[in-house]
Amino acid sequence: MSIPKAGIIYNDLKPVACRLAVELQDKLSAAGWDVYMTTGVGGILGYSRPDSPICHTPIDKLAPPGFDEKMTFAIALGGDGTVLAAFRQVAPYGIPLLTINTGHMGFLTEAYVNELPHVLEKLLGGDYEIEERTMLSVQVVRKEAIWWEALCLNEMVLHREPLTCMCHFEIQIGHHALVDIAADGVILSTPTGSTAYALSAGGAVVTPGVPVLQLVPICPHSLASRALVFADSEPVAIFPAAPNQLILVVDGNAGCYVLPDDSVKVERSHYTARFIRLQPPEFFRILREKLGWGLPHIAKPTSVELP
Repeated sequence: MSIPKAGIIYNDLKPVACRLAVELQDKLSAAGWDVYMTTGVGGILGYSRPDSPICHTPIDKLAPPGFDEKMTFAIALGGDGTVLAAFRQVAPYGIPLLTINTGHMGFLTEAYVNELPHVLEKLLGGDYEIEERTMLSVQVVRKEAIWWEALCLNEMVLHREPLTCMCHFEIQIGHHALVDIAADGVILSTPTGSTAYALSAGGAVVTPGVPVLQLVPICPHSLASRALVFADSEPVAIFPAAPNQLILVVDGNAGCYVLPDDSVKVERSHYTARFIRLQPPEFFRILREKLGWGLPHIAKPTSVELP
């Protein structure tokens, strides 16, 4: 009988995550598991520079040593940034990920540090569900060659550089005609990313199980340019219609310069983010706890007659 495999991905900038990673490794090893540890750095793809414009690892080459299709699960220790990076590392092999919050907001995390003993008991007992979330494949194409690519869970953002003017974007969704959007930038988000940058830019909250993507203009120049929700089976092509270079950012921690003659190709990836859920997913509860959505209005004070 083969020894079961587990992985641990942790944020090495957080002392509590480093300490927990070692503790978890010891506990899992004592329970008969073969444990592989790595940091989330390998999933942070970095930024291209003018002197080094190609700065990426192919999507299917990001898995750390020892992480493969034989791994039963992996545990991510950190905040939302660690979770986003970790899914780039495990998604190509379909490894389910349990996310433990050692950060602040932790919108994407499943449990807190103080719940770890109970969490580990349920995990080793197989008492959990797996929720699959849509991911995106994002590619920058230059002269018919892939110049940069990344796997995306939240959103991709294409925007102007700080000192340039407003931009025009020609966007084609599926087989539909090109549309022109004048704005500081555009966001293309998954349902998971609808509660991130897209929400701040005026987009709608989309529940995770809905098979759609959302296009949100950033500070649009026209009142007619509003957020658009469409089927995630439709590929998207974005063409910069401006003379200046732009900046592409994926999930807030990876990016690439986009030149006027480049194009950005985005489509639903065949890889998915597989979240381990220790209780049935309840999206509205998370919205209420993390963002205050649906809480009762605070009662207005009764009017008082002044003397």
